[in-house]
Amino acid sequence: MANPHSLPYIEKVVVNVGLGRASQHPSFEKTLPEIEKELASLTGQKPSRRPARMSIAGFKLRQGQTIGLKTTLRGKRMQAFLDKLNKVVFPRVRDFKGLDLKNIDAQGSLNIGLKEHVVFPEISQETSAANFGLQITCAMRNAKNRDEAIEVYKKLGFRFKK
Repeated sequence: MANPHSLPYIEKVVVNVGLGRASQHPSFEKTLPEIEKELASLTGQKPSRRPARMSIAGFKLRQGQTIGLKTTLRGKRMQAFLDKLNKVVFPRVRDFKGLDLKNIDAQGSLNIGLKEHVVFPEISQETSAANFGLQITCAMRNAKNRDEAIEVYKKLGFRFKK
């Protein structure tokens, strides 16, 4: 390799929580701070609220209404989150046999969906007020093709289905 900076690496990890139907619930204003607090304890930084861009009457959605939370992790927080994901969270997921290779797109980004957030060690199932799922996206940089990205993920400790 001519330039060591041209090696593929994970640039950032984005953790999303879609609030969906919970935003229509009457107690949403009470549960939103709880969801924010729990997401902040999972990722190590405060999430940003994502507002709806337009009103959609069929979904009872108004412009500006909070419909999701997003956290972008980089650097040391990203590395700590990925280590925790591989070493602690995935073994706690029920019937986890590895990630599907279809979760990696042509640019090398890995998308992981978790149905419950209680698999993280920071969250106690008894004290958690809200139950929500997570979408985790690992954005790859400098990957020439999908196979190169898969090799990087394997070296980082991600387990894939055979």
